[in-house]
Amino acid sequence: MEEISTIVSCRSGFSAADTLMSGQCFRWSDYDGRLCGTAFGRYVEMEQKDGRLILYGADESDYRSVWRPYLDLDRDYDAIRETVLQTEPRLSDSAAYAGGVHILAQEPWEALCSFVISQNNNIPRIRGIISRLCLHYGEKAFNAGAAREESAGYAFPTPEALAGVPEETFRQFGCGYRAAYLTEVSRRVAAGEIDFAYIKKAPIDEARKMLRSLKGVGPKVAECALLYGFGRLECFPVDVWIRRALETEFAGGTALIGSPYAGVAQQYIFEYIRRHPESGGK
Repeated sequence: MEEISTIVSCRSGFSAADTLMSGQCFRWSDYDGRLCGTAFGRYVEMEQKDGRLILYGADESDYRSVWRPYLDLDRDYDAIRETVLQTEPRLSDSAAYAGGVHILAQEPWEALCSFVISQNNNIPRIRGIISRLCLHYGEKAFNAGAAREESAGYAFPTPEALAGVPEETFRQFGCGYRAAYLTEVSRRVAAGEIDFAYIKKAPIDEARKMLRSLKGVGPKVAECALLYGFGRLECFPVDVWIRRALETEFAGGTALIGSPYAGVAQQYIFEYIRRHPESGGK
């Protein structure tokens, strides 16, 4: 790809690979040690080594305006980890293992749409559906000619682009019963019925209520969208992995839920238990 690059120092402990491949989003791949993906309509390849992050195809302006906030590099995750452990000391093993994960600051629409698609689904299928949507309805991404796979060269489709897509087409793309959800969510968001700017700052229960007014957006999808797309770090998505952990090693750990950094704690648990299922959440 075009070898314009930006090299920046990153905080000790930060892991670009663990962050981008953690299941928070579905548009990143690892090619020959480079993390390749598209966000905010821009394609980039990243490589982390020797305490530095190299962004190929991104200049200093791109880094400051897009990638630094996207990776949440200005937040002190060491301090957050200490706060989380004070709330729940039993998270020490999980935090040590997954402490390099940051919460991505994704586009709210992409996060909401992606997690509507993710329901009762697996990551390869989710990635495939999203790739097809981007390829067919997304605009060409900046630096698209460098993309390692064709769909990565396209931005995530806007709600306006998806609002006119027939439900049957979504089914053909593999959405199954989620096609009806995607149709309604796209149309209502495109019509301006959901105020994303307000959701970012609204009282959290009101924000949840607004998202859950959308067909197909239940508690888990709303929590994921709020955490990964709206920067609401107090949100705590519960899936099968997290539920298992809360029933075993972290039974009674209700202090986490509703704490200021509940979403970071959730990511620690999720990353640890899905890679160490024999631990039971330890």
